[in-house]
Amino acid sequence: MASEDEGPKVRPPENVNITVLRARNLRGSKGDNLNSLVRVEYNNQSLGESPKVESTAEYAAEYNYNARFECTFDDPLTLDEIAYKPVMVTVIEVLPKEKKQKEEKTLLLGQSTVDLLPLLRGENRYKSTLVVHPLPGSPLETAPPDQAKVELDVVVFVNEPLLSEEQLKEVNLLTVSVETLYSPPEAWNPTGAPFIYNVTLPVPITADRETTVVATNGIIKAGTDKDLPSRQKKWCVPGNAQGGAIYIPDSFVPTTNFDEEDGDFTSKEDREFRNEAEMEKTRVTWNIERRCFMDPAAVQSFQNKIAQTRVWPVEIMRTPVPTATKGKGKSEDETPIFYHGVAYVNLAPLLYPGVKKIRGAYKVMAFSDHEVFEKTKRKGGLAEEAIRVATAMNRNASPFAKGGKAPKEEKGGKEKEKDAAKKVQPSSMLKPTSDAGSETDVTPPQNLEGMQYVEAKSYLMLEITLQRPLVPKRPPEVLAKRVAELIPPRPLFARRTNGAERAVEDFHSQVASVGNLVLEEFRSLFADQLIQGDLPSGSEPSDERRRKLLYELNTSGKYFAFKEQLKHSVVKIVREKYLKTTTFTDKEELHTFLSELNVFLIDQMHVGLGKVLSLEDETPVPPPLTDSAQLKHFAREAEVNENFEVASKYYQERIARNRNDGDHWFDYGTFCMLINDISKAEECFKETVSINQSHVNGLLLYGIVCAMEERNSVAETFFEMATNVEPNCTLAWTLLGLFYDGIENDIQAEFAFLEANKRNVANAAAKVKSAMPEETEKENVVEGGDAEPEREKVVKTPATPSESGKSHRSGKDKPGSVASAHKKKLSVSSKSAPDGGTRKQSAQSNRPTSQPAEGSQQGTPFEEEIPPREPTPVPETSIFMIAVDFLLEVKAMNFCERALAHELLSPTGGPSAAYYVALARLKLQKKELEEANDNLQEALVLNHQDPDAWAITGHLRYLEGDIGEAKSCYERTLSFVADAREMHSIYLRLASIYLQENKFEDAKNTFLLACKKSPSCVSWLGVGIACYRLGELGEAEDALSEANILNNTDSEVWGYLSLVCLKTNRQLEAEQAYKYALKVGLQDEGLLGEIHEIQEAVGFGNPQF
Repeated sequence: MASEDEGPKVRPPENVNITVLRARNLRGSKGDNLNSLVRVEYNNQSLGESPKVESTAEYAAEYNYNARFECTFDDPLTLDEIAYKPVMVTVIEVLPKEKKQKEEKTLLLGQSTVDLLPLLRGENRYKSTLVVHPLPGSPLETAPPDQAKVELDVVVFVNEPLLSEEQLKEVNLLTVSVETLYSPPEAWNPTGAPFIYNVTLPVPITADRETTVVATNGIIKAGTDKDLPSRQKKWCVPGNAQGGAIYIPDSFVPTTNFDEEDGDFTSKEDREFRNEAEMEKTRVTWNIERRCFMDPAAVQSFQNKIAQTRVWPVEIMRTPVPTATKGKGKSEDETPIFYHGVAYVNLAPLLYPGVKKIRGAYKVMAFSDHEVFEKTKRKGGLAEEAIRVATAMNRNASPFAKGGKAPKEEKGGKEKEKDAAKKVQPSSMLKPTSDAGSETDVTPPQNLEGMQYVEAKSYLMLEITLQRPLVPKRPPEVLAKRVAELIPPRPLFARRTNGAERAVEDFHSQVASVGNLVLEEFRSLFADQLIQGDLPSGSEPSDERRRKLLYELNTSGKYFAFKEQLKHSVVKIVREKYLKTTTFTDKEELHTFLSELNVFLIDQMHVGLGKVLSLEDETPVPPPLTDSAQLKHFAREAEVNENFEVASKYYQERIARNRNDGDHWFDYGTFCMLINDISKAEECFKETVSINQSHVNGLLLYGIVCAMEERNSVAETFFEMATNVEPNCTLAWTLLGLFYDGIENDIQAEFAFLEANKRNVANAAAKVKSAMPEETEKENVVEGGDAEPEREKVVKTPATPSESGKSHRSGKDKPGSVASAHKKKLSVSSKSAPDGGTRKQSAQSNRPTSQPAEGSQQGTPFEEEIPPREPTPVPETSIFMIAVDFLLEVKAMNFCERALAHELLSPTGGPSAAYYVALARLKLQKKELEEANDNLQEALVLNHQDPDAWAITGHLRYLEGDIGEAKSCYERTLSFVADAREMHSIYLRLASIYLQENKFEDAKNTFLLACKKSPSCVSWLGVGIACYRLGELGEAEDALSEANILNNTDSEVWGYLSLVCLKTNRQLEAEQAYKYALKVGLQDEGLLGEIHEIQEAVGFGNPQF
């Protein structure tokens, strides 16, 4: 007994109340005046009928009838049925009795279906106004189009919500929409014998149970039988509904672009095939929506299954129409299955953060138990169970007898219901068993009929939607808050001082102000003497002037004005510094305090006046001759020459000039990455983000540093934040994918790479659009303008289409065209990637079946009117190479290796010349010279005219000491039409080689090329050295002066300036230059020896002589 009491408590059943309030605009067989009643049904059971009510054209039929059914909570099937089974309300006219008539005759007018889904979303009461759809033979069927539609007001309510707030956060609702099978096997004939077309798939409803979702009664249509542009979805289990009542209110098949689909046949090459299949070929249409309620355990099971296998089996089959038999026969279990196929739907996108829907065309394969097990780890299929479910659904869908009330229960009816309910019970989840290996060894039988799906390239349009994403995506505000917690933002302005410090500062400012006023009085009082300059000096004239000034201040009242000006600041000092806010009771204490205050005020008066006088006497600081960009250039130049101390000095100077510029900290952080000072790099990137919380590159680099230190949760936050700051940044999405790949989160990595590819293509499309001539744009506008009226006309379609009515026939849409002259590729560099571009608009804005052209004739496809399709922009640079370029610049070698590996394995990548050049750059950074040389040789084999490959080969030879080969590579690089990535270092090293070979004229010209493009101290020093060796002392001095302006701490510049001055007999300047050269640390023994020789020859230049 104790164990029973401790078990989980099951909530008692809850009554679901359906109140039919009234019906408006009713019309009977005898006119507007009629007696009517309503019948309410749910789950193939009648919940009751209302009393008959009179109504006229002016007065609505007030039923106010309440029906109810119990919702139990001991079985998840009950909530699942509420999700996909509607409440059906039938409006029935009661005809007046005729003579000798015992019972009243009735006539079915129309039906409406009430959706109970809001109850599963936490609502406990809602009202719906529904359209009453006429039934066959009803007088409503012949109503004129301009007549007001019959409407029904229904209220659904429960006393307590079916799901609590906590449950709503844990449960989920899966919606499966089975739309159309396109390009079916050629043997399928719309005019042949009728068949039943079924689609089925398993959906978990608990941790260990699955329900079989079946979409049955697909309608086969010929290619000439066009669909309506607004296709409304049907109830999966309509029950006794007929006509327009089988459609779900306000639920339509969406129209999407090919580019936005998730399934197969999404490439540009498949467009023509899909247009033909969807416009001209036979198809099977369901347009059925099935909702599945999943409790928390089912959600977790569903998520785990997707993570394990990724694909989900969706089976499709054709069965013959069962013959009518009396009673319960055995044919149900022996129904043959033809054309058994399966579509493997990739549900992995549902595990992407924030993704709630997938929709696409999924190709149908021949069903094979062996293949299904290999791909989904499931034993067997669902075909037999699906047929039993479909048979039960079709049996229960038989309508009531026309014109009568609910018929009497047939014999054996209860047994049939029990049997049907038993057969639609969910199956236990199919799991691989221990003897699965022995079964897989057996050669599976060949499915010849199923192979026809493959031959015909059949595909099934399918949509799967979740109410809440399986993997929630952190909103931007949450990410921003988390980043601010990890790296607090730096305040924009200096913190205001308060209290005693602020009071003293105010006193200083007031003293300075009063001092300026007194000085102005003095100047005006003795203006004549000051102008003539004969102001007498000495103690007596000074005392006389002081007395005269004090007399003037007292008689004019300005003395008291100055005292009042100082009074407020003195009061603040008393209150804030000395904390005196009350009157003194002891006179001695008062005198002591006043004495102390007087001493303090006099001291602070001198401090305040000293600040003013020191500022006036201070020599103004001249503005710097170099800006931030030049300092960065000098630092990068020092990096190339491996002079890291000088490079660090330049980076620190940039920060000292402006500590509030995040880019300065970022560049210094990348330099610290190069010298492998990770801790200092982390601090620099922290400063970058604290200054600017939206600095994308700073967020990315801080995430990389955290990933290197295995702080993965923090790294993920910063990578995600970067994608939120710039959603169209290809680089941010790629690095996020590389991070997930590093922690072996394959699904998240796949999602990030997909997003990066979308952005890359969108950026390329934006480039193409911006490069298009105005004439082409005008042509596209004119062609696109014709589609707008059609789109406006298409919207005005009936709310509820009829499958048995007249089909809407149309031709193909006209996609926009672009001149063929603009098919060239675009390269997207890493610098332009973060800027992002607008999302690429597809050439076909809507599905062809969803946007028919007006006025097209039945079965006449207008292929000749289709203009050429807009070429797809193909970025010349892949997302991984964009990441590689960025990572090489910021010296993030681990991530760079990962990106290069992905580029090598990418379908659009591979071992290209750019790949080998990037790999060689990485090896050079890691000082692996032999491997770098091998990669460069591979790059030159693939592209012998790649300037970057020759330039890096020259750098490699230069580092190895092979000066001759390095010079040859550099000269070849300069001979190409296209420049290499980094020309400055090429000019400097080639010119230095010319200096070593005494080719001073070539060295001078090469150094001048470097000065022309990007002048620096090193380049002007080279010009000066070459000119000095050529004997052009004037030009040498000018060049050395330019170098000295850019960097006045370079010892070589001072050394050569001393040589020039010695040659031109300028003793003082020669000595000064020599002293400065020694002061800044000239270490070049050869240059020092040359200076000493010339000093001895001319007899001056060295103060030690």
